[in-house]
Amino acid sequence: MQEWANQLCENRQFGSKMTDSKYFTTTKKGEIFELKAELNSDKKEKKKEAVKKVIASMTVGKDVSALFPDVVNCMQTDNLELKKLVYLYLMNYAKSQPDMAIMAVNTFVKDCEDLNPLIRALAVRTMGCIRVDKITEYLCEPLRKCLKDEDPYVRKTAAVCVAKLHDINAQLVEDQGFLDTLKDLISDSNPMVVANAVAALSEIAESHPNSNLLDLNPQTINKLLTALNECTEWGQIFILDCLANYSPRDDRESQSICERVTPRLSHANSAVVLSAVKVLMKFMEMLPKDLDYYGTLLKKLAPPLVTLLSAEPELQYVALRNINLIVQRRPEILKHEMKVFFVKYNDPIYVKLEKLDIMIRLASQANIAQVLAELKEYATEVDVDFVRKAVRAIGRCAIKVEQSAERCVSTLLDLIQTKVNYVVQEAIVVIKDIFRKYPNKYESVIATLCEHLESLDEPEARAAMIWIVGEYAERIDNADELLESFLEGFHDESTQVQLQLLTAIVKLFLKKPTETQELVQQVLSLATQDSDNPDLRDRGYIYWRLLSTDPVAAKEVVLAEKPLISEETDLIEPTLLEELICHIGTLASVYHKPPSAFVEGSRGVQHKRLTSSAGSGESVESPDTGSAAVSEAPPAVIPSQGDLLGDLLNLDLTPPTSTGPPPAAAPGMQLGAMDLLGGGLDSLMGDESEPPPIPLRTDTPQSPQPPHQSPSPPDYSPTELGGDIGGSPAMGAGFGAPPAAMPASFNAPISGGLDDLFDLGGGGMTMGTYIPPKTVWLPAMKAKGLEISGTFVRRSGVIQMEMTLNNKAMSVMSDFAIQFNRNSFGLAPAGPLQILTPISPNQSIEAALPLSTVGPVMKMEPLNNLQVAVKNNIDVFYFSCQYPISMLFLEDGKMERQVFLATWKDIPNENESQFQIKDCHLNSDAASNKLQGSNIFTIAKRTVEGQDMLYQSMKLTNGIWVLAELRVQAGNPNYTISLKCRAPEVSQCVFQNYETVLKN
Repeated sequence: MQEWANQLCENRQFGSKMTDSKYFTTTKKGEIFELKAELNSDKKEKKKEAVKKVIASMTVGKDVSALFPDVVNCMQTDNLELKKLVYLYLMNYAKSQPDMAIMAVNTFVKDCEDLNPLIRALAVRTMGCIRVDKITEYLCEPLRKCLKDEDPYVRKTAAVCVAKLHDINAQLVEDQGFLDTLKDLISDSNPMVVANAVAALSEIAESHPNSNLLDLNPQTINKLLTALNECTEWGQIFILDCLANYSPRDDRESQSICERVTPRLSHANSAVVLSAVKVLMKFMEMLPKDLDYYGTLLKKLAPPLVTLLSAEPELQYVALRNINLIVQRRPEILKHEMKVFFVKYNDPIYVKLEKLDIMIRLASQANIAQVLAELKEYATEVDVDFVRKAVRAIGRCAIKVEQSAERCVSTLLDLIQTKVNYVVQEAIVVIKDIFRKYPNKYESVIATLCEHLESLDEPEARAAMIWIVGEYAERIDNADELLESFLEGFHDESTQVQLQLLTAIVKLFLKKPTETQELVQQVLSLATQDSDNPDLRDRGYIYWRLLSTDPVAAKEVVLAEKPLISEETDLIEPTLLEELICHIGTLASVYHKPPSAFVEGSRGVQHKRLTSSAGSGESVESPDTGSAAVSEAPPAVIPSQGDLLGDLLNLDLTPPTSTGPPPAAAPGMQLGAMDLLGGGLDSLMGDESEPPPIPLRTDTPQSPQPPHQSPSPPDYSPTELGGDIGGSPAMGAGFGAPPAAMPASFNAPISGGLDDLFDLGGGGMTMGTYIPPKTVWLPAMKAKGLEISGTFVRRSGVIQMEMTLNNKAMSVMSDFAIQFNRNSFGLAPAGPLQILTPISPNQSIEAALPLSTVGPVMKMEPLNNLQVAVKNNIDVFYFSCQYPISMLFLEDGKMERQVFLATWKDIPNENESQFQIKDCHLNSDAASNKLQGSNIFTIAKRTVEGQDMLYQSMKLTNGIWVLAELRVQAGNPNYTISLKCRAPEVSQCVFQNYETVLKN
């Protein structure tokens, strides 16, 4: 459509000076017949006028496909304007008239050999836009000639055509060798041809992430950098984006590339500037910090970013969103540019809020006085939303820069004295956080806060004030009176306030038991007997039982010392930040979400990571351990099971309408990209202590979890990660420590001689995938007559949940919908449950539900447990089932031998688990073939003293690699398997999978 619009605009320059609007005037009946006659006229001008009328009719949506043969006949002309118009028509109607479109093939072939390069390019461009399978094979020869045309304009057009043809028929493009020709064009003498070749190869590589089309090496990079200086601005963007995917060999090469890319920072086009910043941000990771050039580069990056902020507001916003990411990664770049982010009176609100956020990120002891003066000024503005954010920002400054806390509290008190309602309320909310950060330091201001109790009408402010009164009840003489005043309208309060009030009064009772007995009984009665809110009722029962059975325990629970709140609670999770830095200048950097979260059908989207050198003194994956040869990524932030009833109870009772990916979770829930050696494996590790699994329906109330802050990757101790998922505490060791150089067991005969792997390998045909038989997941007696049995299968890379729904009730069942709870690997329905007809009594129906792995993640017990809610016209039913972990094994899980060896050596010994598989009567080749059907790939095979040893790898959908050594002794039905993985919790599931596959 874009191509069509471009050509339509281009045609304007060929037209006569008079306006073309006459072609769009309404016409009389018999119009098609008249146009047909004019199209077949001998006069060229009349013919051209007729084609213009046809295009005008087509543009306003009239069906003029009946004129197809007549318009195609007009192709035989030397008039470039007429030819363009006919090609425009052809692109639009070729799909609906494929048989007629074949008539045009000869003209394409002829036009591709025309003397005029514009006609040759026009022909090849139109060929790429005609998406008809029947025609594509006829167009290969003309395209091949145009790719080697003497005119660069034709070559650059042909390069883009290859990408379009690949989208229609990838196999044809590969068979015809066009990809190799495209790679050759990277060495072309014309920079625009190089840029288009890079753009085409990048486009193809995105849809085929494992194809390794852009095989970048120093020679290719040199050619791209040479072309960079001479091609158009959009060509420069293509080349810079391609450079960003390259991993330099060492810091010298990295510096050389940075030096040649730096001039792009002064380009007039902001997209070129951002693409250059992306390349420099990525390659800076390779540079040692003590290098003089590193400091120079930091200074050079600031001015172009500042310049972007002088553009129009929309561009400013995009620049600010990107700067927000850059500042989180390298705040030193803009630390002296604070004034640029000061808000102007005429900035739109979206620019103001973004600037405010960056000001906080850049706040430091050196500039805090300046920042606070600005923020205080903003707090007197007229825009309510902006004022609220400004007041919150003052609180964030206090938490971030400890030396400024006193000044911030003083500023907040000044703002409270203004008595502006919403300012007072925001100030109280942030002061609560300051109390949490600096206990026993600023409590003297409580009296001032209590004076404004009556004016609070927003739930968050009321809840904050109640928390302060409850927390510091022993310092407030009339605390019971203050809380009692809130209790009068208890049922009219929001849930947030009710819960806070309940906790505050229980705290008060534990501190002053004799004076507040009636008050606590009153609130417990209101919460448990008069309330229909399950959260409130449950918390009330918990407190009631605690207070009545063990007041000492109640004191330890309710008055427990609270953890200090963190410095930056809103930082983007490190692995996600790394990925977003690699997407600077794209939509991902504006949304602050990875492309997989908002691009439909994003299975092909590759997760990108920053690469750091061993000598840089800071390892991206291991920021605290200094330089390391292979470093681990910080644990991904996994949501805790805060909502004890689980998301299943929020089941939307209307059938879903979209089959796209689920909306992205909050940044804390994003899983970062995984590197080859499984740096992101810690995704299974969330909190330091694992909460219990989510009960779907429970009669026993459970205590709510305290708010969990995760400002930085926690240091896991071995015991914290131990028996979590089963196994000895030692299994968790190694997550927080640097990897061992080489396991001691490599000297033992069992694993010895692993280096010989490269000379060996197992052959043979692979068997089909093992599909577990269906089992009953939901018995009819528990679901009002609905019985669901099912299994999981993986076909062509797609996981499916295959179910049989049996209606054993007396009434018809319809309106089915399904939802999953959060689970260990983010399994979620990829679309609605397709049951299109009602199920009559005693009838059963088969359903296959495709699944994606981009849903919310939370560790389950066992790991492969899946909690499901199914809704129909009768009720909502809950059940849980377990999926075989092999459903998550990817088809590209075969590791290179060298990588296998390095990874095996790198994973600590503590992460190795051994298991016995008994009563298995297969030889090693048969076992290997059978396992390959489940995407467990044999890398190599060797025989030691009559014992076959298979070395195998598999890769899970969340990037975890599992390595295995399977030992098979001829005549012995018992196998031994050793599994190594950076997340040893998965080993038990993998072993069970081996056992199931080999024995069935």
